[in-house]
Amino acid sequence: MTDLEQQVFTQVRAIIANEEQVIGRRGILIPLKKAILAEGDIRNVIDIISSDPALAAHMLMRSNSAQASGVINPKTRSLKEALVRLGQVNIYRYAFTFYLQERLDELPQPYKKLVQGYWKLTEDIATDAVDSLAEMEGIEVDADEVQTLALFSVFGQIIALTAFAYLNANAEQSFPLSVIKSLIDNQQQTLTIESFEALDLDQDLRQEFMIAHNLRQTRNSNSPGLILRRVLSMRGLLMNPL
Repeated sequence: MTDLEQQVFTQVRAIIANEEQVIGRRGILIPLKKAILAEGDIRNVIDIISSDPALAAHMLMRSNSAQASGVINPKTRSLKEALVRLGQVNIYRYAFTFYLQERLDELPQPYKKLVQGYWKLTEDIATDAVDSLAEMEGIEVDADEVQTLALFSVFGQIIALTAFAYLNANAEQSFPLSVIKSLIDNQQQTLTIESFEALDLDQDLRQEFMIAHNLRQTRNSNSPGLILRRVLSMRGLLMNPL
């Protein structure tokens, strides 16, 4: 690692450690997480999500996307039905990715174009993962767990680029894009793990992510990470290639 790369690496990691710098105030995510952790009445969660019509519509869309592949039937028609079926963990993951995408749309160019490319890749991976699940017999894996996991497939790259954009926006002299590209290529695992920790995402997501990228093994044939691993392997995206 060059001196310049080390300097940028240190500063990017410091920004990642400050969740507000990376993802902003995150709309209703904080009260939503508190309601989920309290394990109270689902109506509290419904009320919080309903306060943002765009998020509510997104939840309905996500809850029905697996149905399009024939994994879930029948189609969910109400927000309450969708949230009850999704469960608390998937609700938070979907809400998190919704607000993350909003944050990415606010980035200046050329970072916006770069992260949008990563996001399109993420959506394509999620579609492939759910489609592959529909073709498997004897596998009892929740389609939404597969889909929410897949939406974090290149999480480290997205967060690192977001932090780099913030760094350059506040720097007297901009750092070249080639520096963050090199860091993403060579420090992807470190950046990803620190992103999961800084943004306080659930332990199951972190563990299945490690399984998906062949960084951890499991004997659980119903692991969402194993489903995703096949897709990532075919696309040449595994951190630890098979």
